[in-house]
Amino acid sequence: MSIVLKHATIYTGEDVIADGYIRFSKTIEAVGSMSDYRAQPNDEVKFVNGKVIVPGFIDVHTHGGYSFDSMDGDADQINEMVNHMVKEGITTVFPTTMTQSNDNIAHAMTGIKEAAKVNPVIKGIHLEGPFIAAIYKGAQPEKYIKDPDVSLLDHWNELSGGLVKLITYAPEDEGSRVFEDYCLAHNIVPSVGHSNATREQMLASRATHVTHLYNAQREFKHREPGVTGHAMLEDNMYAELICDGFHIVPDMIKLAYEQKGPHRIELVTDSMRAKGMPEGVSELGGQKVIVKDKQARLETGNLAGSVLRYDDAFRNVIFFTGCAIEDAVQMSSVNQAEEFGLTQKGKLLPGFDADLNVLDRALNLQTTYSYGREFDASQTD
Repeated sequence: MSIVLKHATIYTGEDVIADGYIRFSKTIEAVGSMSDYRAQPNDEVKFVNGKVIVPGFIDVHTHGGYSFDSMDGDADQINEMVNHMVKEGITTVFPTTMTQSNDNIAHAMTGIKEAAKVNPVIKGIHLEGPFIAAIYKGAQPEKYIKDPDVSLLDHWNELSGGLVKLITYAPEDEGSRVFEDYCLAHNIVPSVGHSNATREQMLASRATHVTHLYNAQREFKHREPGVTGHAMLEDNMYAELICDGFHIVPDMIKLAYEQKGPHRIELVTDSMRAKGMPEGVSELGGQKVIVKDKQARLETGNLAGSVLRYDDAFRNVIFFTGCAIEDAVQMSSVNQAEEFGLTQKGKLLPGFDADLNVLDRALNLQTTYSYGREFDASQTD
């Protein structure tokens, strides 16, 4: 039996269908204008008049949520965490680690690999740290920071079953060129982040991605563009944006959008375990985190990830920049699928996985379909 959603505005990732339908089971079977719709005997028809349908969101940078954290390394808990994330519209996720002891990171690699065996929403791992610069450590524990180490990365990647797809590192280190060679040879995207690199050092690097643009990196100034300026200037650089209004003020989000354009920006949550939980005291990497007014901060005042839902990020980027819905789709689904070679993801086209979000006219998430399985949106404060 196939599900058919009728009379929706559908953003396929390639075009916009004003009054359309989409037929799917586990994969998408047909999508088009209602004028081309022909009923099939096994159709389960649902009328979604006036609703908006977009591809499922892809979050390549999220540490946790709903009381769970990727670093816990428990496969069952990671699986439960991801199932909660689906209810905020995320249909593909890269659980993200952080700077910790070698053993703790190894434990996380194994746990995520085991979770991925039963949960196909997990398509990769984002290894954030520990190969970063202490001066821009942010909420990463300084005592575990180390220089780029190919043998260590290879060990972790092997433990993950080759799931490491993105790594945040500081490319100013002398050993970074050999480290980058390993990444590119093993289909791992090198991402500059928590870095004090100058523009000159960035030009020598092979990084093609920047972790949470503006945050925890050498900022751009009139005599030194730094990491942020380099990411703005180079067309090949994909830039992550945390659109919660706290990590980056709306005007700077708009500046990045106008400079980079929608084809090189990727929305991320950078969420931590307190997402979806009551405000109060939480934890990140063994550090006390205080969550108040939708912000997660260490006792020092440093931001410690976010409690941002992805559907909020989707609406926020439209509100902050004035971009079209199709541009928000580009930044929430299409770009990630293209950058990481997720050939069945990111668009609503025949043969693609049936990952889609149904929104109301105000772009509030109503329903998510992941591989054709229906999830009602889980609204939280």
